[in-house]
Amino acid sequence: MDMRLPQQDLSARYAQVRGHTLALAEPLSDEDCGAQSMPDASPIKWHLAHTTWFFETFILERLEADFKPFHPAFRILFNSYYNGVGEKHPRPQRGLLTRPSMNEVRAYRADVDARIARLLADAPSTELAMLITLGMHHEQQHQELMLTDVKHLLAQSILRPAYMDVPLARAASAAPLAWLAFEGGLTDIGHDGAGFSFDNELPRHKQYVAPFELASRLVTNGEYLGFINAGGYANAALWLAEGWDWARTQNLRAPIYWFQDDKGAWQEFTLHGPQPLDLNRPLTHISLFEADAYAHWAGARLPTEAEWEYAAARAPVETGSLHPAGAAGEGLQQMFGRCWQWTSSSYAPYPGFAAAEGAIGEYNGKFMVNQYVLRGSSCATPDGHARHSYRNFFPAGARWQFTGLRLAR
Repeated sequence: MDMRLPQQDLSARYAQVRGHTLALAEPLSDEDCGAQSMPDASPIKWHLAHTTWFFETFILERLEADFKPFHPAFRILFNSYYNGVGEKHPRPQRGLLTRPSMNEVRAYRADVDARIARLLADAPSTELAMLITLGMHHEQQHQELMLTDVKHLLAQSILRPAYMDVPLARAASAAPLAWLAFEGGLTDIGHDGAGFSFDNELPRHKQYVAPFELASRLVTNGEYLGFINAGGYANAALWLAEGWDWARTQNLRAPIYWFQDDKGAWQEFTLHGPQPLDLNRPLTHISLFEADAYAHWAGARLPTEAEWEYAAARAPVETGSLHPAGAAGEGLQQMFGRCWQWTSSSYAPYPGFAAAEGAIGEYNGKFMVNQYVLRGSSCATPDGHARHSYRNFFPAGARWQFTGLRLAR
């Protein structure tokens, strides 16, 4: 698969992606950037450094003449999970890294960017072009994580500060949910070879999909509030056994960012700060357990990832803003740019899957256990990163990402 861009376009795209990462950190203080709200999330400073570490470790160390690291300790500090590279700083302790400072991390980024630019000044080899392209898509994944991680961080404060202090308009009335029929059959699943893909989207293969129906849009906040008011969190019959234990242990009664004010009115914490719960916007930040329980309550189920990809084949790839937008119009809507959509499919290799050699091969394959596939993209997914074959994955209890719900039957 040829992932190369012309030399000038590759350099420009690299600069754009790297610049966007810095822009995402711009509204934040240095104190914001250094804190870690939970082990699953990382400080913004760590994201800025780790994405730079990726280019330094997998490109400069391999291809730069007379390579010298910016700082030898960064090889350990900002390694995420690549055992083939060497030691790692413990993930739950990333928030303890008061050093290096934000200024030094910015200097690290500038140094590596200048050295990458020198490599790209000559016609890039196939190897360089492919590694640069992989690094840019890796960085875009972290751009989305930066938004979801900082949202979780800011939500811990009693001040409930906004990441972006701009108004969030109320959504128009949600279009009525319609059931769209798909005939199914033998279909091709996986990346078609045009442009970039991660290894877990390959190889493209045949799969039979039985006839099914898919909801025309995502489940809304208002619909999920009906589930809550009907006692959904107190009805064990609706839940998977592990999900019931998960919800009871944590005494959960609503999605992670919902709360009631002193008058009992539901509010939702957003990147725009606290907002009255908008009943017409898509439900987001729910676990697979919550999605599955709601689907049972609604007399439906979650789609498989093959059903989702089959239905999405001709859906436009859209981008979002900082909060999921409502539905409008008719037909299949909100497949992209709103919320990642849980499927009932376990995250497993496609037939014939083969990981790349070396540490790069650790990128996806070794996580193919105890995770579920999500499809589409979210309002936090950067422009140019989403595609029909993209396979996101998280454990069943994860809900700090922009995860939502589309019903099937």
